[in-house]
Amino acid sequence: MNSLWWLALPTLLLPIWWHRKKRVQVAAEPMATARFLPRTEPRQMRVWRWADVILMILRCLLLACLIAWLANPVLPWRGNTVVVAEGTDARWAEQQVQAAGFKDAARLSLPAAEALAWVRSHEREWKPDARLLVLGDIPMPATPPQFRHALDLRTLAKPSVPGEVHVAVAGERAGEWRRMFAALNGPLHAVVEEAPGAKTELIVWDQSEAPPASMRAPLWWVADASAFPELAKAPTVDGIRYADSARGRLWTSDAWPPSDPAAARRLLETWRSLHYAPLAYTAPSQSFAASSVPSTTHADGALRGFLMWALVVLFALERSVTHARRR
Repeated sequence: MNSLWWLALPTLLLPIWWHRKKRVQVAAEPMATARFLPRTEPRQMRVWRWADVILMILRCLLLACLIAWLANPVLPWRGNTVVVAEGTDARWAEQQVQAAGFKDAARLSLPAAEALAWVRSHEREWKPDARLLVLGDIPMPATPPQFRHALDLRTLAKPSVPGEVHVAVAGERAGEWRRMFAALNGPLHAVVEEAPGAKTELIVWDQSEAPPASMRAPLWWVADASAFPELAKAPTVDGIRYADSARGRLWTSDAWPPSDPAAARRLLETWRSLHYAPLAYTAPSQSFAASSVPSTTHADGALRGFLMWALVVLFALERSVTHARRR
């Protein structure tokens, strides 16, 4: 839509029309006597001073810069480019560059989560015949992206970094809870402890009485909800009720403790998806053909900052010349 501002270029005729219409002066020539001259009607002569010409040029340039700033022009200057996600193995990336024939291409280093979106918003900077190569563990976008340039995506899926959560179990069924956490597979590993400590993130409270007021933890799994009044009217998501309290976030479900390992696994996966951020899925290696889809969002071009400074300078000059002309 910004390119439609170029249709306003005919407005550059307005300063010219204004100066020709308004900047009219009468030149008076003194004479000793006019008694012997024939009678004629007085005529006006248009006298252009140097300030008028300069002022008209400045106003035309000011209007042209304003239209160009609104149009946000971008001059394509990038050629073949290799976009490397931050943290990508340099040796593997160099092998892929050589295999794809991008030896002399420019290099860009971007965060993996922002690489495809950044390329999409800056596509106007690439020349029409430019090709792009994206390397690294790029997260899979929600919808298949489309680009106006041919793009080759090559990923090296690395194993997820294992993590652990420290759990303290308070109750008589500690063995059953340990078996439940043993069913938790994937990169998140549960370390079950007998008593809460400094690293404890989750307390499993499997008792009918309320815990001491001094006991704190970011998360609580409550087997008997009657010991926690906050859970009386707590909302339910996928069969799990949760509420925030002074002790931490409380979770409870009628399916605790689960009856078999499969039920425990489903319960833990549901809780993990509700509380923790979803694990990023690395996009598979694929090639995107050039598409004519228009860009809905694009970044500002480098010329826009220059045009803004030009507007400021031209406005200051126009005001100065206008003031000097009036004196």
